[in-house]
Amino acid sequence: MDPNTFPTKGNLILAKNSLALAKQGYELMDKKRNILIRELMELIAEAMDIQEEIDTTFSEAYAALQKANIQMGIHEVEQIALSVPVEDAITVKRRSVMGTEIPKVEYEKRERRPAYSFYHTKMSLDEACQQFERVKELTIRLAEVENSAYRLAYNIQKTQKRANALSNITIPKYENRAREIQEYLEEKEREEFTRLKVIKRNRRHT
Repeated sequence: MDPNTFPTKGNLILAKNSLALAKQGYELMDKKRNILIRELMELIAEAMDIQEEIDTTFSEAYAALQKANIQMGIHEVEQIALSVPVEDAITVKRRSVMGTEIPKVEYEKRERRPAYSFYHTKMSLDEACQQFERVKELTIRLAEVENSAYRLAYNIQKTQKRANALSNITIPKYENRAREIQEYLEEKEREEFTRLKVIKRNRRHT
């Protein structure tokens, strides 16, 4: 048998203290969950806006690319595309939101000269390059937002489970324990009081 369940005043104090801590823990978990949900809703709205802009920009970029293919030839455009340097200006850091580590993607936008000469190319290629550059920037931002949203959603689920455990298991357990010990001690006090009254009455009659 757990010694902490013995009906003593010491265990009553322990049960009440544990109950207070469990309630405080639940309030903190509930507050944390609400903050994370608010952050998640903001990220979802932002992701939808970015996705919408990506769709529009990509359609414009693809239309410009098709025009460049027609005007310059697919082979020529492909050769120019192969000369474009690999992107290496992206770094991923971390930031914390209520204990949840979420990515912070930093993109250093550099002024680069085109990988082709203007003399042998068409304006449609310039437009396609500009639009695809914008698509790249938006995709980087979308990746950060979506990854952050997934991490927050996972942490919200964990926080909800902890809050449920406190609310449905831990708090009722300590409430019952404190009540049972309290009732036992009160009953013992009544019995002791009655016993003392009987002793006093008997003494008066002797």
